[in-house]
Amino acid sequence: MTGPVAADRSAPAGGERVLIAIVNYRTADLVISALRSLERERELCPDTEVVVVDNDSGDGSAQRIAEAIEARGWSRWVRLQRSAVNGGFAYGNNVAIAPALASASPPDFVWLLNPDAEARPRALRALLDFLRDHPRVGIAGSSIEQADGRPWPHAFRFPSIWSELASGLRMRLLDGLLGKRTVLMTMGDQAERVDWLPGASMIVRRAVFDDVGLMDDGYFLYFEETDFCLQAARRGWSCWYVPDSRVMHIAGQSTGLTTPDVPRRRLPAYWFESRRRYWIKNHGLPYAMAVDIVWALSFATWRLRRWLQRKPDQDPPHMLRDFLHNSVLWHWTMPANPRVRG
Repeated sequence: MTGPVAADRSAPAGGERVLIAIVNYRTADLVISALRSLERERELCPDTEVVVVDNDSGDGSAQRIAEAIEARGWSRWVRLQRSAVNGGFAYGNNVAIAPALASASPPDFVWLLNPDAEARPRALRALLDFLRDHPRVGIAGSSIEQADGRPWPHAFRFPSIWSELASGLRMRLLDGLLGKRTVLMTMGDQAERVDWLPGASMIVRRAVFDDVGLMDDGYFLYFEETDFCLQAARRGWSCWYVPDSRVMHIAGQSTGLTTPDVPRRRLPAYWFESRRRYWIKNHGLPYAMAVDIVWALSFATWRLRRWLQRKPDQDPPHMLRDFLHNSVLWHWTMPANPRVRG
């Protein structure tokens, strides 16, 4: 499919039932700012409900959010749900999504919105209008701007052994040769089909959940959006970047791993476990092992070249050692989410 199939534009706009899922982990102030930005969105999309899932923050976040909901009169359209465990991004979203889909009046669309994101005017309406006009598009995402207003115009291709080679070697010439096999896509000002989108702002048709199921909560953090979009693509649902919808996103507020202008931190075990789960689940053990060998060798080559050329070291500490310790070569089984086992 070269472009989405257009629907009948004469159909009336509006009336969509929307569930917005926000997962909080110790980011109460940001959640409250996100909710404030959604007030104006409800004026254009009045049949919208927000469920904030507190992922067992343990720092008073849930109470502060509950007090803000009550004080600002948001209780008509915002509900706080407390999770007994911090099960991660997919798990927290499923806490909100599963009962809504099983209800007598399930939502037509589910909008995943990060707690460190704020909707710019008409962000939700633009996504709904796009999906209304293009009924075979199952997932759509917003353009992202940073806290200082600078655009972050990116979406992604599915990773492959070729993208892992490019990621490890860090050679511009190789990136140019591989072209459309690298993961990162730089987007323009027109809607465009992509493979997957960041979960900071991603809206999903109910029919996609009917076909695919919920997000895989075997991931704690990272790779869950990639996996979900891949499952949808395998069932014929396309994914589109919609720049008319804009969301401000402050990266890394819950994890601290991708916070801009902060020295890189050592990657936690759950990042490697999620990566390993993605490759084994979606491509099988032999391919996953090959991917790890290619990345390890190419990254080791990059580290040697970086040292010889005296380039600045911007990699996470102990990256190669941690990668090898957590790779498919040493762990042959697909890991489960350690926070929700048993």
